[in-house]
Amino acid sequence: MKKEFFLGTLVFIFLWGSFPVSGYADEYDDKIAESEREISDLQRQTDEARKAIENLQGEKEKTKSNVENLKNQKQGFQNQINEYSNKLNVISEEISNNEAEMDEVSQNIIRLSNELSEARAQEEERYKNLKLRIKATYEKGGDKGVLQTLLGSGSFRDFLTKFEYLNAVVAYDNKKINEYKALQREIEAKTDQVKHEEERLQSIQNELDNKQDTLESLTATVNGQLRSTNKTLNDENGKLADYDKELARLDQLQKELAAKVASAQAEYAKRLANRPKENTGGAYAASDSELLWLAATIQAEADGESYEGKLGVGSVIMNRVKSSAFPNDVVGVITQNMQFASYRSGKVELIMGRGPNTMCLKAAQAVLGGARTGDYLFFMTRYWADHYGIAEYTMVGNHAFFYKWVVKEKPPEEPQPEEQQSQPQPEQNQEAPAEENNEEENHDEDSGDDSDDDSNDEDDSDDE
Repeated sequence: MKKEFFLGTLVFIFLWGSFPVSGYADEYDDKIAESEREISDLQRQTDEARKAIENLQGEKEKTKSNVENLKNQKQGFQNQINEYSNKLNVISEEISNNEAEMDEVSQNIIRLSNELSEARAQEEERYKNLKLRIKATYEKGGDKGVLQTLLGSGSFRDFLTKFEYLNAVVAYDNKKINEYKALQREIEAKTDQVKHEEERLQSIQNELDNKQDTLESLTATVNGQLRSTNKTLNDENGKLADYDKELARLDQLQKELAAKVASAQAEYAKRLANRPKENTGGAYAASDSELLWLAATIQAEADGESYEGKLGVGSVIMNRVKSSAFPNDVVGVITQNMQFASYRSGKVELIMGRGPNTMCLKAAQAVLGGARTGDYLFFMTRYWADHYGIAEYTMVGNHAFFYKWVVKEKPPEEPQPEEQQSQPQPEQNQEAPAEENNEEENHDEDSGDDSDDDSNDEDDSDDE
């Protein structure tokens, strides 16, 4: 009987030892790996959306610059058109005045031409009469006839009278002929003067016409440039509107991805918490590079915190290093995908470049030596701990530390009256921003950290 019991016990021990207990661990590892793949894929989509937004914003800025340049160009063309228009108005007025003067000169030329024609006609008439008298005189004997007329005088008095009469007739005719010739010369001089004035005014008119043609041509050219600029400006404004629409779409996509990332991170953290608890204490032989990474991350996350708060952040990092669920080295934990926002933002490496401060180096050396504030694997600000509904956490300064991602059960919602149910309810903002800028903006309002460094506002938990 004892022999049978002993054999049965051996069989039970053998069967128990052969039972695949590692299957539970493999199941957890598979689920964790699945979460990591999901988070990685969501992060890839988020990065693509972010890059698309950055590219669009770059194109938008270029387009805005083009719009401003086009507006300035448009204003320049408009100023030119206004200037040409003013000059055209001045030239039009000058042309009107010049044409009025030309009309007056033309009237003078017509008047002087008529006077000249009349003077010439009188001269011809006088000259014709003179020739007739001379002809008559010569037909009567020429000089002999005149002499006979004089010698035929009855007395010396009659002789003188006839002589004076003949002289007076000849002198009068000569005088009139000379007067008409002088009048002709005067009229011809005035005519020449008026013609010169007409030529001068015509030259001015031609110059004004050329100026007007040039300005009208320039105005037409600038108007064409203005129309082209307006078309380009409308096209660029249309691009801006399209960019705004696409940016709004990408922004909404980014928010949706952020919410999905936050949800996936929460599920990832829950799956990590379901693993068997491990001993994560003890010292770690870190290289100088790892010490620098650890101290810089502590400063990036908790520079404004107390020394205990700095130890808390360092404890989370070292607990992860010691946990089989995370990378087994300091740099691997800090740079793990979607974990530390301060690393993703470049803040950690910035601090490494200038060197972490003494207090953060001291905290890093302490946790590397085995010091721990607890077995915590996660930390975040109280705002985000309450936002996610973390059931249990320990506050150290502005950070909530916890080991397991256990969420409080939500109380059942009370039914609303029918009249209220029919009204649209305000949309609840459930997004948990995964990008470091969003985290800093939200946490600045809730963490109450007034330090110059914004490291307290980094939320590590939404990266888990």
